[in-house]
Amino acid sequence: MRARIVVGMSGGVDSSVAALRLRDGGEAIAGLFMQNWADDDAQDGASAAGGRTPKAAGSGGCRAEDDRRDAVAVCGRLGIPFHFRDFSAEYWSGVFEHFIAEYAAGRTPNPDVLCNREIKFKHFLEAARGLGAERIATGHYARVARVGDRWRLLRAADRGKDQSYFLHQLGQGQLAATLFPLGELPKADVRAIARDAGLPTADKKDSTGICFIGERDFRSFLSQYLPAREGEMRTPDGRVVGRHPGVFYFTLGQREGLQLGGVRGFDAAPWYVVGKDVERNVLVVDQGSDSPYLHSTRLWSEPAHWIAGAAPARRFDCTAQTRYRQPEEPCQVNVDESNGQLEVVFRDPQRAVTPGQSVVLYDGDTCLGGAVIRATDAPLELRKRGAAA
Repeated sequence: MRARIVVGMSGGVDSSVAALRLRDGGEAIAGLFMQNWADDDAQDGASAAGGRTPKAAGSGGCRAEDDRRDAVAVCGRLGIPFHFRDFSAEYWSGVFEHFIAEYAAGRTPNPDVLCNREIKFKHFLEAARGLGAERIATGHYARVARVGDRWRLLRAADRGKDQSYFLHQLGQGQLAATLFPLGELPKADVRAIARDAGLPTADKKDSTGICFIGERDFRSFLSQYLPAREGEMRTPDGRVVGRHPGVFYFTLGQREGLQLGGVRGFDAAPWYVVGKDVERNVLVVDQGSDSPYLHSTRLWSEPAHWIAGAAPARRFDCTAQTRYRQPEEPCQVNVDESNGQLEVVFRDPQRAVTPGQSVVLYDGDTCLGGAVIRATDAPLELRKRGAAA
């Protein structure tokens, strides 16, 4: 019997239980494992991405082959067909090139958002339809609901695991074709279901971070694409306190890796990144996690994506997250109708709002959409814009 639903099998416990629940619900399903990153052994010849392929991932702990074996084992245990697709060329051109360009510009991108839009809910969906399926399913913690003739993306019942932040770029067509079987379950129940069913992934550790970096040092990985360029670390008032290996290796609010301690003339408080000047190759640092240079109340974004197809209004109140796992914050959103960009004004100051990351908007449990953060009114950004003017 032809599968009506193809489940994205990652080799982890979440996708395993998603497939189990659909099978036990009587659905005709198949599993599909996506390879999104080519390791050393997969780089024979040029890829479709302009003759380029990603550099080695296998030695960095991406565990793609282990994950594939686990996905095969789960599909065997469930008695469902297994399929494989290599999307590494599409990932390179659709996600990774943007990732590197953003870091080179001094911004901090979120590749998981782009991966969902470009790979999991585009190329994977197309592959599933090519196999004759009507819908896809994944192990994401989120929910989909139909209200009238529109589809809504909702937060997961388990707020601690909710992944709607990473899914805010999905549209009506994608939501209409997607199932999230874990949306109503707590993570603890997912583990218990997997153990009761004897799934080989029941106790497998959750993957964290970006797959193509894996367990290796982030700075070491990024240096393969953005060579180290040393420069000065300065305080906001211009005093030199140290040197850095490259401004694009750091992000706002970062404390680790600065190697600043016992700076003459300063107290012993920890140092944090509060700004980056790519043009001058200067990393700006200040002491204290509550430094005023880390706080902003207003941001401006790139053109927004709206899950419903359009903004709720030209001006409206809602809540927002500027990073994953952040508590939602009350704000007012102003939509520029000429270009689709947003001005988001928060009720309370926000810490380390970072250009390149996403601001994601919510009305209760409903994800409205979001956009890439372009700029904020943090003190150093205002100073830089004033100097440019």
